Parts: sequence; C-alpha cells; structure tokens
Amino acid sequence: MFVNCKETTTQDLYKILIGSIVPRPIAWVSTVGSNGLNNLAPFSFFNCFGVDPPMVGFAPAFKSITRDGDELIRVPKDTLRNIIDTKEFVVNLVSRKLTEQMNKSSAEYPPDVSEFEKVGVTPAPSLKVKPPRVAESLVNLECTLIQIIQHGNNNLVLGEIVGIHLDENVITEKHHINNDVLQAVGRMSGSCYTTTTDGLFEMIRPTL
Repeated sequence: MFVNCKETTTQDLYKILIGSIVPRPIAWVSTVGSNGLNNLAPFSFFNCFGVDPPMVGFAPAFKSITRDGDELIRVPKDTLRNIIDTKEFVVNLVSRKLTEQMNKSSAEYPPDVSEFEKVGVTPAPSLKVKPPRVAESLVNLECTLIQIIQHGNNNLVLGEIVGIHLDENVITEKHHINNDVLQAVGRMSGSCYTTTTDGLFEMIRPTL
C-alpha cells in the first residue's frame, strides 16, 4: 500500500503518523500569559534537536481554523499565543506518576483558567525564564524562543534550553539519567501511552 499524502485527508494522515512514529516523548509545556496567568499543556510532537546549543522543538496546533471569505483565520492555542507574546517557556518531562495530571491538563480550559490549579500540580519558580516549572516533574527545561516556523496549518516552536532542573534522585554522578527513576512516558496511537522502562534493552553502537 502506498499513501499519497497530497491525496489523503488530514485525519487519515494523522492516524497513520501517530500510530507509526512511536513512542513520542511528551513535552508538558508551561507558559505565562501577558495577563500573568500560568498555563500548562502537553504536546507529543516533541523532541531534542541538538546540544550545541541545546535545542528542543514541539508543535502546538491551532485552536481553530476558519475561513472568512478568501482569508484563513487561524486562532493559536494558549501555549502558542503565550510564547509569541513572551518568547519563553518551560518543558516539563512527564513521569509515570504524573500521567493523570498531564492528561487532565490537555482539556480545553478557558484562557482565564490556570491548568496548574485545575490538575493539582505546583508551580515552582524558574531561574532563567518567567514561566514557572512543574515542581513535581523530575526534569524541567527552561527555554527561550529561537523561532516559530509556520508551514501550512503546522507550527514548529524551536527553543534554546538555557537551564535544566534535575531531581537529585534522577541523575547519577556521571551525569547519566536513571531511567528507572525517571520512568518517562511516551505517546502511542490513539489514547495509548507507554513508559521507557517497559521492555528496555541495550545495543552498543558498532565501530568500524
């Protein structure tokens, strides 16, 4: 079977891609609005894209897309709007113990509601950026905006990591992350998730 992307509906492409590109790490992104209200939302189109300087990217969709005559009206989600306004955000990594709170924060709360309060997690002060981090998360990445790339109805937010908060139990003396402690959660297709400790195996990269 060959799928011609130009001739396939967005809905069908979405189902194929989220079922094929798995597991996807989850960026639990905290931002602060121009009104000072803290926002928190999860995104599974996310990854690290380099270390010199350290850079991450994630892709928040538009909240809605409508047409006014010949003009497309794209309304950004709160996270994207806040990053456009403030140029800062924090990526909080999701461990198994935080999955329920992460999932609850994906609901479409009104802009005047803070997901921190609704899902029961603690906003902790960041050191380099204004948005708070999730205190219960074992790894927090403070980020400043590099660029937002809009292509069609997609948004790719690229950020430089300017500071990392690590729970003392999740990192070893040699700066390795303990997978058994982190228990990072990944997104599968549909409503399914997995952890990085399920069926973990190791392969050493070959040398020639």
